[in-house]
Amino acid sequence: MSSWAIVALVAIVIWGIVETVRARAGIVTDEDGNQKVVPREDQRTPAELEAARREIAELRERVKVLERIATDGNTSDARERARIAAEIEALRGLPTPDPAMRKEQSE
Repeated sequence: MSSWAIVALVAIVIWGIVETVRARAGIVTDEDGNQKVVPREDQRTPAELEAARREIAELRERVKVLERIATDGNTSDARERARIAAEIEALRGLPTPDPAMRKEQSE
């Protein structure tokens, strides 16, 4: 087989792959060569769509809670609680490292 035959064969295979991908994406070509996307029918039932919407709403609520937890340590109340907890531990006689010291040790 000559090298030109191999090149032609590879070109045909690549053309076939491109056409397959276009067909899966819903892209069609009219007589003039213009391409347009044909909207597909949604295969999901209304119950499945509602379940997906509920799940998204639940996930948004979880993200809000996680954001609140992540930023809670930055409030003055959280710092006050940490200070009181450290003071209680100091009164018990247990050595507790300073938060700045903990940060340096972890780095």
